[in-house]
Amino acid sequence: MNTNKLIESSRYRIDEFNELQKIGLIPLSGEFYPAGVHYPPITMYPNVNQQSFFDTYSPLEYGVYDIYVHIPFCKKKCWFCHYPSKYSANETEKDQYLDALEHEMLLYTDFLNQGQISARSVLIGGGTPTDLSPKQLHRFLSYFTKIFNLSNTQQFNYDVDPITLVGNEGIEKLKILKDFGVDRLTIGVQSLDDSVLTKMNRSHSSEIAYKSIENSKLFKFQTNIEFIFGHPGQTLENWISVLENAINTGVEEIQMYRLKIYPYGDQEGSVYKYKDKFFDEFVTPENTILMKEIAIQLLHDNGYSENLRRVFTKNKKYISKYAFNQCCLLKEEIGFGLTAFSSLKDRFGLNTQDFSEYYSNIINAKLPINRGLIRDVDQQIKWAIILPLKNYWINKKIFTDRTGYNVNEVFKNKFELLRKYKLISEETKRILLTDKGAFFADEVATQFEDIKYLPFSMSEYSDSELNPYKNIF
Repeated sequence: MNTNKLIESSRYRIDEFNELQKIGLIPLSGEFYPAGVHYPPITMYPNVNQQSFFDTYSPLEYGVYDIYVHIPFCKKKCWFCHYPSKYSANETEKDQYLDALEHEMLLYTDFLNQGQISARSVLIGGGTPTDLSPKQLHRFLSYFTKIFNLSNTQQFNYDVDPITLVGNEGIEKLKILKDFGVDRLTIGVQSLDDSVLTKMNRSHSSEIAYKSIENSKLFKFQTNIEFIFGHPGQTLENWISVLENAINTGVEEIQMYRLKIYPYGDQEGSVYKYKDKFFDEFVTPENTILMKEIAIQLLHDNGYSENLRRVFTKNKKYISKYAFNQCCLLKEEIGFGLTAFSSLKDRFGLNTQDFSEYYSNIINAKLPINRGLIRDVDQQIKWAIILPLKNYWINKKIFTDRTGYNVNEVFKNKFELLRKYKLISEETKRILLTDKGAFFADEVATQFEDIKYLPFSMSEYSDSELNPYKNIF
């Protein structure tokens, strides 16, 4: 399919976009705010401390958790990033952090009263978790694999930056990762267009991105590459070219994220600070919608299926077990490190975003949690709808297990409206998004949020049936 035909075949999504604005699902401005990664959104948690958060928590009898570790170092600050990190940190700063991280893990092990915490799956993220020297990377993985029991781990993931996987040092790091059992790499390529990478303030070029993919495949890692769409500098034409080049790499998985303009983490990104100054350079909501549909068509035509929302794989077995367990099966997860989160059966906790506070807590033998929420029944129901509906589908049995309710007993009017507009469908064992609903999954999931967590005001939506401030119960 040539470029013009591909663009034209995607325009029906603009009609859907306009229709959904009129009935209140999408803000009149076309602005976007992600839903269904966490609930409530990660910037909206009240302050807590270790005692108030854990007093009523009962650890799992068998102690099996998904594990996340956050390593907050990067070469430079990307324009789109909303998360705190240290840039071009020296070795001493990184060693200090690795010391504290090890102690935090041991504190948690003591808290759970377990010799080892069994890991169902592992994700090491950041920041750039491979922005360590080979010696530091080896040190971290040495203590990590002793503290955690990985004997039955489904998958060991690492999120990486392309520039950390090239050259002699990059090859050495890949060997270390392989030796310690890492089997899956998500490479933050973000674009394969050098002019766009420059606007993103990325530390790598397209040449380095291709080389990192080649090196990952050389060491037989399951390789996932991720991209941002809707970023300044992107056009429909260069986006199509990037996608075609991504497909030609032959990786098992390709992941897409829509540009988040509004802060979705603990740091206000440059993209938000300068959104008014560079307004004319931003991709319009309509063209962003076209970029998404173009990607879906191209990926499907080349053997990639959307097995998790925004994640396209050649085979379902390649999906992130960590993401699937947390967002779809609603299993318990523990996070370690600065800004890391723990998603537990009826609560969600966040570690401090401040390096000094993080170190101070660890020195004083306290877990560094400083924000969180113990969900009441109402919030538990919303959580058990929003995460799986957005990312996969609602398994009715899992919903009942997590809430004590039958999903057909809650939000009857809301579900009926979403069926009316052909955004969801229902089967015996599940409730799932239609093709249209899946395309606008974030906005559909937002329908179930408590109004105090909604990102936009009531007046920013059409005064119609799916205005998220209406039909709440």
